[in-house]
Amino acid sequence: MAATDNKALVIAFYEQAFNDYQPEQAAAAHLGETYTQHNPGAGDGPQAFVGYVHWLRGQFPELHLDIKRAIAEGDLVVTHSNLHLKPGDRGMAVADFWRVADGKIVEHWDVVQEVPEDSANDNTMF
Repeated sequence: MAATDNKALVIAFYEQAFNDYQPEQAAAAHLGETYTQHNPGAGDGPQAFVGYVHWLRGQFPELHLDIKRAIAEGDLVVTHSNLHLKPGDRGMAVADFWRVADGKIVEHWDVVQEVPEDSANDNTMF
């Protein structure tokens, strides 16, 4: 698959799993049989991903993910997002790294940082 196809695949997966709250359908359509997870709070495999999304939505039923940008090169896609756990919060800045093989997402890393109230500059995190 071309890098642009990988980028479209990752965005569709992420939106469907979190914003449409359809993690089962997203996992079935977009995750590989093996899915290696590097986030220490989530387990490996598609079923663990589905369980993680249900757990997170159980804690924060109104969460919403705003994907600000996505970059793709080869088999890697990076998304930079603002994850809002509840409406009106500053949210968290999230950088996700996804590896795609044979048209399926097979590996994931992420870095998460709360958006602070005060900043030493006038730039946003996005």
